[in-house]
Amino acid sequence: MSGKKLLKFGAILQGLGAHTGLWRHPDMPVDASVNLEFYKRQARTAEAGKFDLIFIADGLFITEDSLPHFLNRFEPITILSALAAVTSKIGLVGTLSTSYSEPFNAARQFASLDHISAGRAGWNVVTSPLEGSALNYGKDGHPSHAQRYRMAEEYLQVVRGLWDSWEDDAFVRDKDTGVFFDRSKFHTLDHKGEFFSVRGPLNIGRSKQGQPVVFQAGSSEAGKNLAARSADAVLTEHAYIEDAKQFYRDVKARAAAYGRSPDDIAILHGIGVIIGRTEDEAKAKYEEIANLVTIEKAIAHLGRFYEHHDFTQYPLDAPFPDLGDLGSNSYRSTTERIRRIAREENLTLRQVALRFVSPPGGFMGTPAQIADLIQRYYEEEAADGFFIQSVTPSALEEFVELVIPILQQRGIYRTEYEADTLRGNLGVPIPANRHALATTAADAQG
Repeated sequence: MSGKKLLKFGAILQGLGAHTGLWRHPDMPVDASVNLEFYKRQARTAEAGKFDLIFIADGLFITEDSLPHFLNRFEPITILSALAAVTSKIGLVGTLSTSYSEPFNAARQFASLDHISAGRAGWNVVTSPLEGSALNYGKDGHPSHAQRYRMAEEYLQVVRGLWDSWEDDAFVRDKDTGVFFDRSKFHTLDHKGEFFSVRGPLNIGRSKQGQPVVFQAGSSEAGKNLAARSADAVLTEHAYIEDAKQFYRDVKARAAAYGRSPDDIAILHGIGVIIGRTEDEAKAKYEEIANLVTIEKAIAHLGRFYEHHDFTQYPLDAPFPDLGDLGSNSYRSTTERIRRIAREENLTLRQVALRFVSPPGGFMGTPAQIADLIQRYYEEEAADGFFIQSVTPSALEEFVELVIPILQQRGIYRTEYEADTLRGNLGVPIPANRHALATTAADAQG
């Protein structure tokens, strides 16, 4: 434990939740996904709990069977900009696709959020798993999994290059001399690659944290390589602690192989928490949520991971069907996990659908039980921290009120913020401007 960084926490703000029936709960505002006051309360709650960040996920294609939250929700950067005005310490991380956006726009948007929030912005780099996304962007087809990750690598390279268009002290702003900027510290990218051609420079400078923090959420081989090479933090999710440990070791080792310090990449495990003052109360809360979903809705929800495959053609109480590689170009790591759990536990289609529409998870119980499990993941190096997903309407408030004090008392979680930037609180380094670094190196050799 000596020298180990304290636990890190992020809160996934997801309106009506990653659940097809949570909107029906009596305590859930039915318009939560487009309710600014709801998001403001959640953000302030997470900041009161000294969380490192709030996180807004995204998706680019819906059908009639999509989750209620996905049908009517805020665009991430827009809502994060609004939340920047009502918070002061907590990080603001949003998802943006490298498959269906342009690097110059992305660089501008996140750099702007970084300045609006005084150095608290983060970008969750995704490649967009849903095949239908291509239909909304005038594309002939959805790129293959391998091609999407090649695009992402180049896209991220371009965005980071644009973020370095201006050195940190480039803007002189001297009214007496009339010098607004130092031309020697102004740089054009002029990138020409396989997928993108971007001249630059970017029309906004670096923030106090240098560049927005880069997150990555894929768990496939390509996703892990992208994370190890380029991400500051990784969002992952595993059903069992041994799988989480293996992933943790794997990504940290890959980072070291790419010449990075393993400590410079934070691995955060996504968990849904259900908290009761007793075990029976926690179980009752889970049953209440699970009972909000019909088997028909559960089957439809399962289909979205498999390119909206129609599962109604299979017997509900027969073994989970062999679907081959279906879903491998969409939610590859998720479908592999579903297939493995179904096989290992000999689950029927009905059991799989109900399990994944309302996963009970291991983080259900009393505050002390949840704190114990979090501490075990942390001490056994299965995670550097956690993304908390609200499975019940009051889960985030209960976590902050009941679990956070236990972790603070045990000395493994902060009682005050260490910094006022996202990088400072996560403990990931500020990237040096590449042009300033090159100048310094040249001066040293000369």
